[in-house]
Amino acid sequence: MNQRVLVLNQDFQAVNTCTYKKGFLLVYMDKAEVVNVYPNKYIHSPRFAYPLPSIIRLKDFVKLPFKSIMLTKHNVLKRDNYECQYCGSSKELTLDHLMPRSRGGAHSWTNVVTACKNCNSRKGDSTPEEAKMNLRNKPFRPSFIMYLRNFSGGIDEAWKNYLYYF
Repeated sequence: MNQRVLVLNQDFQAVNTCTYKKGFLLVYMDKAEVVNVYPNKYIHSPRFAYPLPSIIRLKDFVKLPFKSIMLTKHNVLKRDNYECQYCGSSKELTLDHLMPRSRGGAHSWTNVVTACKNCNSRKGDSTPEEAKMNLRNKPFRPSFIMYLRNFSGGIDEAWKNYLYYF
């Protein structure tokens, strides 16, 4: 079993991930409570079968320094899974500003997406709506936990409610 557990602070903010053994131990020692479990997966002892936790919440608040992800081309490509957000191509990738910088668009996580050279040229100095091009995914600022887990790889579906910043 190679399951990971998402650890939330007392305020439900993602803190880290840990092994299922460490997560179960935190719950068993009453330092955390289970928020969500993996369906049909259990930790067995000689007398009991405990549901395998997917998400746990610490009972005491842990003060942590703020960790932000730098806005770089590499990190945007990583967030967008190395695919053009217009056509899905993975060749000749560049960055595209949804609201062009020449028109006052910011260089921010929510305004930058991965685009192939063809789509970027086709969109030009317009917005996706003006160019009649649909985005495959809405851009977002990734959390530090998503960065640790390579944004898209290895994230349980139930974790997503706790990992995104809007």
